[in-house]
Amino acid sequence: MLGTLINVGTVVTGTAIGVSVGSRLPRRIQERVLAGLGMITLVIGVDLALAWGRDDTSTSTPLYVLGGVLAGGVVGEALGIERRLEALGDRVQARLAGGDGHSTVSEGFVTASLLFCVGSLTVVGSIQDGLTGDYETLATKAVLDGFASVALAAALGWGVGLAAITVLVVQGSITLAAGLFEDILVGEALAVMTSAGGVTIIGIALKLLDVKDVKVGNFLPALVIAPALVGLVSLF
Repeated sequence: MLGTLINVGTVVTGTAIGVSVGSRLPRRIQERVLAGLGMITLVIGVDLALAWGRDDTSTSTPLYVLGGVLAGGVVGEALGIERRLEALGDRVQARLAGGDGHSTVSEGFVTASLLFCVGSLTVVGSIQDGLTGDYETLATKAVLDGFASVALAAALGWGVGLAAITVLVVQGSITLAAGLFEDILVGEALAVMTSAGGVTIIGIALKLLDVKDVKVGNFLPALVIAPALVGLVSLF
């Protein structure tokens, strides 16, 4: 769990720095910071999405990713995952918004939670930490999340810090249950999950860049469905 605790610490610290600095920055500077983070997030998403072309994949790998993302989107929409995440942030926002009722707590919480918890570094790093105690991957992720927290919090406020709870729950759960994933998320299955995660991160970038809000939260089931399709097909 040490890697996850380090990650939580960098998110909280980064948020504190971002909130302190962000309130002193002109609106146009905040917008540029958010745009810069959006572009970097887009590059990270594309890089992860291209995992479907790794050496341990096949010509069917993109089809698994496609099927996982489409089916995941349908399932997520039916479950209302994005709506539930926003509702959680909205409840906090309603309690803590200023007199004008304006706050970005919900947006900061949802955006940061998805950015910090969707991707191969989260899963692979947590599994390594749980199985071997090697937290180097999570420590690397923690540094990246820390800088991202500064940029996000500068533009969206302290709601970004609430994502530390999401990081603790998601990464902590994977770490504690690491033995269950040791023989499952390998080879093509891991590549498919990584690629599907990259696609969802591209969706986050689109929102940060104010291109389109694709309700990324509703695509989270793709991270389970995509590798499950690999296992299902392998049975036949």
